[in-house]
Amino acid sequence: MENPRELFQVLTRRFGLLNKNCCSMDSENISLVQSHILYEIDKGKSPSMQQVADALGMDIRTFSRQIQNLVKRGLVKKTPLPEDRRVYTLSLTAEGKSVAAAIDQEINRYLDEIFSHMSEFEKETVIRSIKLLNECMAKSSVCCKPLF
Repeated sequence: MENPRELFQVLTRRFGLLNKNCCSMDSENISLVQSHILYEIDKGKSPSMQQVADALGMDIRTFSRQIQNLVKRGLVKKTPLPEDRRVYTLSLTAEGKSVAAAIDQEINRYLDEIFSHMSEFEKETVIRSIKLLNECMAKSSVCCKPLF
């Protein structure tokens, strides 16, 4: 039997390299962490800073520094909640949406190229398997939480 840990190590490294290569968009040079932050903000409905930090498994202080950088660069907008001004929601600016869309397009292009080496049945099998793995990881008591 294959060594599952080795398979995950290789997959993680390869996907990390794929993500690392995705993030230079014209004049914007986005770190891997920042690309994950932009993705989570974009898919959320005005998520709070804490929600995004939790989804990424990041310490709130480290996360706050990343957000400040993205705000300074004009990619993210921080808005205090009117009912509790200590809580901030996050949204992408027009420029942030453009950068997030470009990164998304690049990652999808990479994935399409990878899947082009598979039959439609193999591609569907891989996607179903990843979905099942994600569902099982979400139920695990040892890892992989929280995600919103």
